[in-house]
Amino acid sequence: MRSSPSAWADHRLTGRALAGTLAQAMAAEPNSGDHFDAQVWLLDMQSRLARRQPAAYPDRQARLSLLQRIHAEARRAALPPELVLALIDVESRFRPTARSPVGARGLMQVMPFWKDEIGRPRDDLTDVATNLRYGCTILAHYLSRENGDWTRALARYNGSLGRTTYPEQVMAAWYQRWWVTR
Repeated sequence: MRSSPSAWADHRLTGRALAGTLAQAMAAEPNSGDHFDAQVWLLDMQSRLARRQPAAYPDRQARLSLLQRIHAEARRAALPPELVLALIDVESRFRPTARSPVGARGLMQVMPFWKDEIGRPRDDLTDVATNLRYGCTILAHYLSRENGDWTRALARYNGSLGRTTYPEQVMAAWYQRWWVTR
């Protein structure tokens, strides 16, 4: 399918806006929000992660460290941390050095072209903190662009807008493994 000139112009404008948002996010400090809420969440999620990926994170402290970073970055981007866990589960199975056939890297499978777009070509997308900052910022941008429509935002994140397979996988992981009732 060929893109129309207006669709291409829309993509370029979106890319520029997202690149600006990413550049700001990379300079910002993480914010973990409410300390008590974060601690309760960490305890719950670390046991879930231990059951889901015992070989990848056999050490409790390593799980807690990863989850603290995920919680902080998700909250900074105003995303549910459990959704970010579900996306990571589907994208990389929690492997920080994961690499897709098309070159996406890290936990959240971020495409390397974003580094050049924001003028940070030396960023290491296999670094957990860097990858989470990029991934959460990109997902939050797409969620805003899609007016809160998770299906469309997740499809944009995956590069599969118009198809629902990927969003359904992430949502299923969210509801089956990471959902928290509040």
